[in-house]
Amino acid sequence: MREIRLYVDATLAGVTTLKLPAEAAQHALRVLRLGVGHPLVLFNGDGCDYVGRIERIEGKTACVSLLEQRTLANESPCPLTLVQCLARGDKMDLVVQKATELGVARITPVVSERSGVHLEAARADKRLQHWQAIAISACEQCGRARLPRIDAPRTLDAWLTSLDAGPALRLALLPEPGPRIRDLHMPDAGALLVVGPEGGFGERDKAALLSAGFTGMTLGPRILRTETAGLAALAAIHACHGDG
Repeated sequence: MREIRLYVDATLAGVTTLKLPAEAAQHALRVLRLGVGHPLVLFNGDGCDYVGRIERIEGKTACVSLLEQRTLANESPCPLTLVQCLARGDKMDLVVQKATELGVARITPVVSERSGVHLEAARADKRLQHWQAIAISACEQCGRARLPRIDAPRTLDAWLTSLDAGPALRLALLPEPGPRIRDLHMPDAGALLVVGPEGGFGERDKAALLSAGFTGMTLGPRILRTETAGLAALAAIHACHGDG
């Protein structure tokens, strides 16, 4: 029997019995069709899994007994922030889902000089909630017990202005020759990785990134799509400096 993992926005440490919140209950009972006695694992982003089983069903919700708390150690020792220029269609959904599976610590969507997507405030808020739901689902699937932080979209210039003088390595995927991933010296603070839009970075954005201390980096002789480039870089960095 496969392990069922559900995210709940509730306190779990020290709790022995929990009535599932409405969204989790609907997924457990109506989508997964779980019944009384079925085992499941709950998590709330605190780094632990809480093993339990359904004790009873009350209308549209279920009461779960929590039997064991397990501290997970599957987060990467190399914290990475993916700064992704907004992409068209459902490409951002793919990036959020796969970056979460790859262990990214934070995702910052930005609008750059050549971005083909611009979000008004109301729409941006809805997209943020949508991306957070995608990240939760990805954590349920891949076994992570900590959710990546997802920031509200903003312009690349605004994000660069907000940066402090932290110790994280600053990397930007640029077509010019740059250091190889395996040759990077990765600090304990990890790295900021900036990925351009479909049309690539404009000259003004390149100059702003370099002025802010970012080092250009390439992934090889082929040009990757925006939704591929960041994910490939995350996987390579983790293989060389984190999960590997």
